[in-house]
Amino acid sequence: MLNKSSILITGGTGSFGHEFIKMTLKKYNPKKIIIFSRDEMKQWHMKETMQNNKLLRFIIGDVRDKERLYRAINGVDYVIHAAATKIVPTAEHDPFECIKTNVIGAMNVVDACLDNKVKKVVALSTDKASNPINLYGASKLASDKVFVASKTYIGNNKTQFAVVRYGNVMGSRGSVIPFFISKSKEKYLPVTDKRMTRFMISLEDAVKLVWHSFEMMFGGEIFVKKVPSMNILDIAKSVSPNSKIRLIGIRPGEKLHEQMIGGDDARYTYEYSDYFKILPNHVMESKLKKRIIGKGKKVNENFIYSSETNKEWITVKELSSWIKKNQKNFLNSK
Repeated sequence: MLNKSSILITGGTGSFGHEFIKMTLKKYNPKKIIIFSRDEMKQWHMKETMQNNKLLRFIIGDVRDKERLYRAINGVDYVIHAAATKIVPTAEHDPFECIKTNVIGAMNVVDACLDNKVKKVVALSTDKASNPINLYGASKLASDKVFVASKTYIGNNKTQFAVVRYGNVMGSRGSVIPFFISKSKEKYLPVTDKRMTRFMISLEDAVKLVWHSFEMMFGGEIFVKKVPSMNILDIAKSVSPNSKIRLIGIRPGEKLHEQMIGGDDARYTYEYSDYFKILPNHVMESKLKKRIIGKGKKVNENFIYSSETNKEWITVKELSSWIKKNQKNFLNSK
């Protein structure tokens, strides 16, 4: 699908962008990949990391700037919307800035993609958008709604929109594993709450979920990858088994457990072998059938996909092995 195509990634200098570009160039033969982001230093570093690959184009811009987005997306076939204000305490402290990027920015991306007749668009979401308790989660829920509902006002436009949702990306910048590694030489590892659990997904699986969404979307779906969970204390032991733990309490706006599918979404959720699909609830039932392809099975009406009740878990030994194998790669991601 992505062969001979033009692809644009908003917020493309992040951990996901690095992995997506590396994996996509290896698997496909795109015409070009455009990295659209606002930090010129990260773009410069990415150029060096990618050895100035001629298939890559770098555009300085912000999703808040609709005119710049229109210019960047002109002639693009596929768009991945990864740009976001993601740090929970930052969003709580600067709510206006969070909304400008995560909500208004999402609206700008939708408009630019529609007017430039992009083929398909995938927006990256988060577990925090399900039953949100903080502004980051609420803003991402609003963003999800914008992308899911876009099909209702596109008229004859054939642009398709979908959302992918996953939890803690192992080794990504700002996530818990690099944080614990940075603190491992200190006397104590700061842990918020010993009961806390998190979904764990690798960057590789996050990229594959986006590929899958491009292939399977009809428009308006939310794809949720099935991933294992882990207790926060076990994550700490995996990183630094000899460190002592200091409990510091849950931060403002932080959840004890992660949720990716809530009870109210269960009515529209179908389960597949390695992912769930939440169908848009605003589409007529007769038009939903084509979105239920393959061996999708409707989940129980009381179904909730939450990290503490997950059926699959990672052991300390498994995560320790993964960290040893991947530590250099994710610590070098700027």
